[in-house]
Amino acid sequence: MSQITHQKGLASSTPTGLKRWFLSRLMTYIGSERRLNKLRNKYENKRKNQGREHVIEYFHQVDDGYSHLALQILERLILRYDVDIIVYIVPAIQDANFPEPELLLDLSHKDASVIAPFLGLTFPHVEGRPTPKLIAKTTAFLCHLPQEKLRTVGVKASAAMWSADETMLDMLISKYGSTTLENVAIKLDEGVKRRTQLQHYSGAMFYYEGEWYWGVDRIYHLENRLSELGAVKQSELPCVVPRPEILSQFPQSARHLTLEYYPSLRSPYTAISWSPTMKLVADSDIKINICPVLPMVMRGVPVTKNKAFYIFTDTAREARELGVSYGTFYDPIGTPVLQALSLWHWAKQYDKDIELLGAFLNAAFSAGINTNTFSGMKHVVEAVGLDWKEAMLHLTDDSWQTQIEAHRQKMYEHGLWGVPSYRLLDEHGQEIASGWGQDRLWYIAQKIYAYSNEAKLMS
Repeated sequence: MSQITHQKGLASSTPTGLKRWFLSRLMTYIGSERRLNKLRNKYENKRKNQGREHVIEYFHQVDDGYSHLALQILERLILRYDVDIIVYIVPAIQDANFPEPELLLDLSHKDASVIAPFLGLTFPHVEGRPTPKLIAKTTAFLCHLPQEKLRTVGVKASAAMWSADETMLDMLISKYGSTTLENVAIKLDEGVKRRTQLQHYSGAMFYYEGEWYWGVDRIYHLENRLSELGAVKQSELPCVVPRPEILSQFPQSARHLTLEYYPSLRSPYTAISWSPTMKLVADSDIKINICPVLPMVMRGVPVTKNKAFYIFTDTAREARELGVSYGTFYDPIGTPVLQALSLWHWAKQYDKDIELLGAFLNAAFSAGINTNTFSGMKHVVEAVGLDWKEAMLHLTDDSWQTQIEAHRQKMYEHGLWGVPSYRLLDEHGQEIASGWGQDRLWYIAQKIYAYSNEAKLMS
């Protein structure tokens, strides 16, 4: 199995039995609702005891599409909630947290532009990312603006940059001024140091009293928390960015469409996306093509402690919101994943391949079953009505490797690289829409409805 790489630490694909058990227990606790509530209560009591107001810290990465969307909601947050917002400007980081930064920046541009209209936001439709010159100009301008202007004038500058409108940007600079490269470096360093102190690594991130929220996709969690704390200032104003609903009713013509679904068997986000994805397929009657890929850490991609902790806490928070069974984790990294892919390949002849992957994810991420044992894998196999004795004959079959690698290459070819990812195809195999992450299932559902409804009207 030459594709498989072996790393140490949190990214290890060959942990000892004791380490697998310990990390599984740790991550289960990290993501638990009990820990989250305890953390929130601790920080709220501390805030009150110190007589502090509600303060949100926001980390803005100038060349990140998701940050442009997040910048637009700052003023709305101030209007609806009794909060102050401190904005830090941070640079694009190239480290172990971002093994493929260029792909992520490309995706942030594409993704932000397609979801913005659904969220009541805007994103300029311009091909390609901003030039380094425009990014540098905008960064210097934003670093110069006072905090209250970042929420208003800053949005205009960001929009000018993403629109490649240097004339507008120069007009804003002429009116409000800019700053030197030396001061830019100081400001960026301040942002990086504060974010590092708070144990995070990404742009478009909101921090409030011990908890992180990623961009417009997670701000509803923060809104819910502020509402529970009685921090709503103007209740007549709508929530800033409610979580989009996943449609459940579709025209019959949707059945001609196909959903390509790229899961990974060690991905928490895949685990919580599985049931909603299967429900969408059933509700819309579209076809589904499951395209598994190897876990990133088994392809040599590192994971840091901060990233792992954030992913597990965020996934658990999302799972509770979705009403998905999730939380009791037993790490399936390494041999269990390889065996599951071998059995997936074998189960196709019985039309049980999809069910088997679902059963494996449920065992590892919900039931807390150790799939690194024969008894654990037996549970998975028998849960979908297959014969364990026959399955044992196929546990080491690696004939799936070429196909799995082809899935990864295809995903990358279409500008996707994280899991789970989706591609919605028409009856001719042409792409209608694509999206990265379980966060985009609502968008895929919207595109299914829009395309099939148009086909219905034309028929």
